[in-house]
Amino acid sequence: MKSTILFLVLVQFVVTGAIHAQTVTEFSYKKIDTVTLKMQMYQPAGFEAGKIYKAIIFFFGGGWVNGKISQFEFMAKHCVEKDMVVFLADYRVQSRQGTTPFESLKDAKSAMRYLRKNARTLQIDPDNIVGSGGSAGAHLAAACLTNETINEAGDDLSVSAKPNALVLFNPVIDNSKAGYGYERIGERYLEFSPLHNVRKGFPPTIFFLGPKDKLVPVQTAQH
Repeated sequence: MKSTILFLVLVQFVVTGAIHAQTVTEFSYKKIDTVTLKMQMYQPAGFEAGKIYKAIIFFFGGGWVNGKISQFEFMAKHCVEKDMVVFLADYRVQSRQGTTPFESLKDAKSAMRYLRKNARTLQIDPDNIVGSGGSAGAHLAAACLTNETINEAGDDLSVSAKPNALVLFNPVIDNSKAGYGYERIGERYLEFSPLHNVRKGFPPTIFFLGPKDKLVPVQTAQH
């Protein structure tokens, strides 16, 4: 029921959503080699000490090549209006760090684990964290759930990186030759591609796709 209510709130964003004051802070969640990765946290106006909040984390799109966390600022401002704590996470991309999509996924999973490990300090419910994003960022949110093999060395694997629900905007979920990203993923698409790792027991998931999208066809969601 909680997840259903959350989805209805997010769908409501399409048609309405006044924006009021909120608190925004930035902190580091991971350091790898010489790279420090940061996350922005949006807290609702009137944030109460001791109260536990629902949480949602957004990963920006950009083909694992580029992109900025500012992509989902408007959604963050909307979600805090619904009394949620929102996180916008940076991750390594090719244009800035010369990395592959596999490093992007490692970072996304590290971000999810950071939220769970620090849930008490952040005042969020570790069992009510929604993963979200657009395009390649939506892939990362989904792959945090579907992938079991790609993890950062040094991550505490006893802390789950799996989101409790998914809200995916034009998600890249098929990384095979018929989908997107195969030229960079190769035959490892069998472990990397969410579409090829669908199984029973998935949490509530919603897709937002448009018929004019040239990279992620609507038919992808119909598999």
